Amino acid sequence: MSNIIAEILLVTGVAFDLLGAIGLVRLPDVYNRLQAATKCVTLGTCFILFGACFHFGITAGGIKALICAAFILLTSPTGAHALARGSHKAGIKLWEGSVVDKYHEDTNM
Repeated sequence: MSNIIAEILLVTGVAFDLLGAIGLVRLPDVYNRLQAATKCVTLGTCFILFGACFHFGITAGGIKALICAAFILLTSPTGAHALARGSHKAGIKLWEGSVVDKYHEDTNM
């Protein structure tokens, strides 16, 4: 049973990584691409690591996979936020089809 769960988690993780890679190529500006990359890394890689944990069980490999997943869950969104804020402060414009720029609205008040 744990092998089936591991395979489902691995396939789900690979699907998220594939969709994130497609998003990096297809999306129009740095902010949209950053969102796709963050979802790809956070969800895709964590699902793969959880699948590895289910495959290995509570062994050294499984515990290392859980520690790596926790590290990714903490650092990936933080890094993406820092990159988006730095890009905005550097003056990189949003895509012309973007509707709202909340960061710009908050800094001008």
